[in-house]
Amino acid sequence: MGRPDRPPAAASRRRHGRAASWRAVTAATVRLAEGSLVVLVGPPASGKSTWAARHFPSHQVVSSDALRAVVGTGEHDRRASKDAFDVLDMVVERRLRRRLTTVVDSLGTDGVRRRRWVAAAERAGVPAVAVVFDTDPAVCRTRNRARPRAIPSKTMTSMLARWPAERDGLAGDGFGAVHPPGDVAVVAPDLVAAPAAAARQEDQPMTLEFGLQIPRFTWPGGPAATRDRLSEVAAVAEEAGFASIWVMDHFLQIPSVGPHWEDMLDSYSTLAFLAARTGTARLGTLVTGVTYRNIAHLAKIVATLDVLSGGRAVCGIGAAWFEREHRAYGWPFPPLSDRYAMLEDALELLPLMWGKGARAYTGRTIEVTEAVCYPRPLQEKVPILVGGSGERRTLRLVARHADACNLFGDPATVRRKVEVLHRHCATEGRDPADVAVTILSTADAPTVADHVGRYRQFAEAGVQTAIVSFPDLTDPGTLTRFGEVIDAFRP
Repeated sequence: MGRPDRPPAAASRRRHGRAASWRAVTAATVRLAEGSLVVLVGPPASGKSTWAARHFPSHQVVSSDALRAVVGTGEHDRRASKDAFDVLDMVVERRLRRRLTTVVDSLGTDGVRRRRWVAAAERAGVPAVAVVFDTDPAVCRTRNRARPRAIPSKTMTSMLARWPAERDGLAGDGFGAVHPPGDVAVVAPDLVAAPAAAARQEDQPMTLEFGLQIPRFTWPGGPAATRDRLSEVAAVAEEAGFASIWVMDHFLQIPSVGPHWEDMLDSYSTLAFLAARTGTARLGTLVTGVTYRNIAHLAKIVATLDVLSGGRAVCGIGAAWFEREHRAYGWPFPPLSDRYAMLEDALELLPLMWGKGARAYTGRTIEVTEAVCYPRPLQEKVPILVGGSGERRTLRLVARHADACNLFGDPATVRRKVEVLHRHCATEGRDPADVAVTILSTADAPTVADHVGRYRQFAEAGVQTAIVSFPDLTDPGTLTRFGEVIDAFRP
């Protein structure tokens, strides 16, 4: 979408004024994705249970020994083994369906059972990894002898003798990865590959713009302090290097963010306020619900914002979805097909309203006798961004009419959506380079290096602008600290 030029001195200060500490981070710890299946494989007394207890909360560990105690007389009741494993299989499958991190603590030396667990992970669409405890046999024997109820020596010798063949058989089980029992960090799925991606960003940098979404206005001091708090957030965001600032177009807080009684400012009144408090950031909604306003009136509102901001407005728009909000305010909530028809009418009418002349427009749901809007926007073309990732309808409308789209999902999902968008562009005879790709992402990575790695993956997937939502903006210093991430993607 582009942005106004930043003064060279400020840009230089931000590029060189912060140390790039993320570059010194190494990836010594094995990363496992949240929701993964983790199967522990090793002979008796090889350290599986101790390792699992050190790295995972107890509710994530499904232990065959513990289940023997549930269905039998105790952990050592071998007669209860079949029932215990039947329960274990059921628990593993149910947990994977819910995408819950699941650590299977058993010997893991039954290849048939291992492959069954891997198949369950594949059905659930979650990663399956094995952690192999290739412990020295002498150590296993010593630990076994120290147990209150040791495995008989002959049995132990037999199991240790079979271990190398079991270990080598793992290669055919279908695990996505096999790790030794080192330190582990369980992270969001798109952070598993973050260290390698961060290294790529250091070696071969890609550019990426960042926007800030402000989804809530519940700050200390209440409404009396909102004006000053919002001003501070906007000023710090620009100084940190955010190229755009976005607010939601909602009148009640949405369920994924907070309770409906939270403070929620009117979007375009807020953007007008921000126009007076900022100097370089583009300003827009993510995204305007097409059902909330007469579209010709919306064109007037956006044109006014563009004039008062000095040419920095972006018109984000979508088909709307929050039915409760419509009922609360007395707005009709048409079926989705009708809302898509309204959206396409808006995508056709808005440029007419902002352009020269005063032509009439008759669409599927809208009729305007004169597309009159004075003053016109300062920008020759106000960028129109469509929110939503629907491959059949939404992305087709983007390819046909819009200047940008806003997508959701992990980098692999976004990459697929971009490919679909490009196919729609080919069908519409449009250059894909004319459609900017943005994503909305929550800034919940633990380190700067994680952020850099995450956004490098989005850049590689075809994203030009990452719009970031922070779980808590009570401390605007959060934005200053994020500036180091922005610096990593500057030209």
